[in-house]
Amino acid sequence: MSLITHPLCLDARQLALPGQGRIGVLTGGRSRERARSLLSGTTALAALQRAGLSAVLIDTSGPDLLERLGEIDVAFLAIAGQYAEDGKLQGLLEHLSIPYTGSGVLASALAMHKTAAKTMVAAHGVSVLPSRVIDDQAPAEVVAKDLADAIELPVIIKPISEGGSIDMRLSRSEDDLAAAVAELRTGGQALFAERFWPGPSITAAVLEDGEQLRVLPLLETRPKGSDFYDYITKNDPAAFTNHCPAVLPAATEALVREHAQAAHRALGCAGYSRSDFVVDAGLAGDGAGDGPRVWWLETNTLPGLSHAGNMATMAAADGIGYDALIAFILSTALTPHGYRP
Repeated sequence: MSLITHPLCLDARQLALPGQGRIGVLTGGRSRERARSLLSGTTALAALQRAGLSAVLIDTSGPDLLERLGEIDVAFLAIAGQYAEDGKLQGLLEHLSIPYTGSGVLASALAMHKTAAKTMVAAHGVSVLPSRVIDDQAPAEVVAKDLADAIELPVIIKPISEGGSIDMRLSRSEDDLAAAVAELRTGGQALFAERFWPGPSITAAVLEDGEQLRVLPLLETRPKGSDFYDYITKNDPAAFTNHCPAVLPAATEALVREHAQAAHRALGCAGYSRSDFVVDAGLAGDGAGDGPRVWWLETNTLPGLSHAGNMATMAAADGIGYDALIAFILSTALTPHGYRP
């Protein structure tokens, strides 16, 4: 049965919820993605309540978190970033025997740790860009020279365990690179550098449709005044445009879809995920030259769930309404996964 016509995805009221069917929409938190999480949480809560379900909003940063968790039967995770998307919250819910949506502890932690995730997906045949972990002790100028020699300019500096394009810096010269390293290291976070490729930014969402991995129509994000989809651009709707379905050569689209499924499996994701890619705009991808080139950037185990977000946009392009998408995500908490590592 297809995802669109599956009753779990059409009417959340048909789900057999445990206990008294009390749903806690876990959101907020104390990461730097708190605002985005709250937006996801409030819109997801409204969808669940429209379905007539008993659902409440729970801010995971509240002092009464354990008490609130004791009042629910299912956790709907509408939250992102550190202490939420990195396996820590999932571990707490496992100890409390509360079913929750999405991926388990290991997949969440692995996907959030970008360099570990790159190693894992690359081992499963997914193409990744050259990168290197940044030495947090060496002088910034030395680090910049080593990076320029090892992976070539331009490069993007990224935190190893952060989301939402937070603290990403594009550097086209060694001086800029040294300055970026010096600035970002003051926060005490682990960093890595990745080769920058100036191609279209493509997002692919994967939904587990029974035993199949269904990839929704691809989405391309085009920044208007920036070289890439950075934090400032991402949080300004006027600074970018989304195109869904993305217009790509058939071979390139097929490769993105294949890599999205492979990354989902390699990281051990459950229920759903969203992977980001960059593609080579200079290749036709349909038999010209060396064929299509596609590079995986990261996988999000808890993508944003606002009405205008990427997940909702891609689902709508596939004929899945917002409320049906939320119902499907809720159903991922009820799938008998057994023990999830």
